[in-house]
Amino acid sequence: MPFATVRGAQIYWKMDGREGAPVLVLLNSIGSDMDLWDPALPFLRNDFRLLRIDTRGHGASFAQTGDYSLSLLAEDVLVVALAAGVERFALAGVSLGGMIGMELALSHPGVLEKLILICTSATMDAAAWDARITTVRGQGMGAIAEMAMGRFLSPAFKAEEPAVWDAVKRGLIATDAQGYAGCGAAIRDMDLKDRIAGIGCPTLVVTGTRDTSTPLEGHGEYLLATIPGAAHLPLEAAHLAPLEAPVPLATGMTSFLQN
Repeated sequence: MPFATVRGAQIYWKMDGREGAPVLVLLNSIGSDMDLWDPALPFLRNDFRLLRIDTRGHGASFAQTGDYSLSLLAEDVLVVALAAGVERFALAGVSLGGMIGMELALSHPGVLEKLILICTSATMDAAAWDARITTVRGQGMGAIAEMAMGRFLSPAFKAEEPAVWDAVKRGLIATDAQGYAGCGAAIRDMDLKDRIAGIGCPTLVVTGTRDTSTPLEGHGEYLLATIPGAAHLPLEAAHLAPLEAPVPLATGMTSFLQN
């Protein structure tokens, strides 16, 4: 199992896809791991080398307790890319993964070839996230599971795919509470809103019509209005679009990345 050592963490990563193809880094949301991308992999691996990363404190990535920052999480991605022998790459990130992608595009503008922001935002309710962090640190992941699942996936998807819903919920509850809280602090404290006009790489903003966490209104529309030349891909999906809409997401990503 490949791990990269970064400040206070061991970051787990995996490379899939066709050798010699362009590299696409795939980042997960808070409360999930690289398996979030599994339904979309069959539709991406023939065209790309896929570098998946378990965000620090999630999945198999171990990290010290404490508050993390977006700059630290972006550094994790750079160290993993170096360990994988990759200097430049495209990046697609869901929710927190998209926030990390924006930070990376701003702090290391020569690294990203293209950026895909999936169900994410440049600004969130800091007070709400602070309360969530306190709850998780004091009561564990079970205390927020129902609330988070209601944002992750739509009722329609739950009815159609109850086994997937249950698996996602088990994974959420199994997430290390301290890792979740540390990443939650990165969301709470991010300062992207007044900076993203400086993103210089081609950017695709993906929004979900069922997404109640980072919908087009107030979130996606701000990214589209502020990031120069950003394109838009709307999907019939809630927050975890790779699960609810893997085929249209992968198709839209491939079209954007190859043009």
